[in-house]
Amino acid sequence: MNRHVLTLNLRDDPAAIAAYREHHQRVWPEVVDSLRRAGVKQMDIHLLGRQLVMIVELDDGLDIRRVFSTHNAASGRVAEWERLMKSLQEPAADAAPGEWWAVMEPVFRLDHMGQAGRVGSGRS
Repeated sequence: MNRHVLTLNLRDDPAAIAAYREHHQRVWPEVVDSLRRAGVKQMDIHLLGRQLVMIVELDDGLDIRRVFSTHNAASGRVAEWERLMKSLQEPAADAAPGEWWAVMEPVFRLDHMGQAGRVGSGRS
């Protein structure tokens, strides 16, 4: 299993933030099925103010960009959901040009075995 942490912002608009929250109370079944078929094992999205942080766990060996590309192309219904979500979002200020969900750099990890330390060696 490999984990990725990504971030982006919701538009600076209380109605957009409320709409995002509401949509995620009832994620369309086609979207959930597509994510699972693409290799997503676990996904959590957290919100602070208007900043979103997504934690995604994938099957070993899968590339995060390929997984989301496969997901986005899965069906018209999935593409519709993604367009709707994108209309409520904007890239984080530090995102690379053209990057929507920006990959965050891991800097520390404490694992279940009690080991702690720095992880990663720069931007993913």
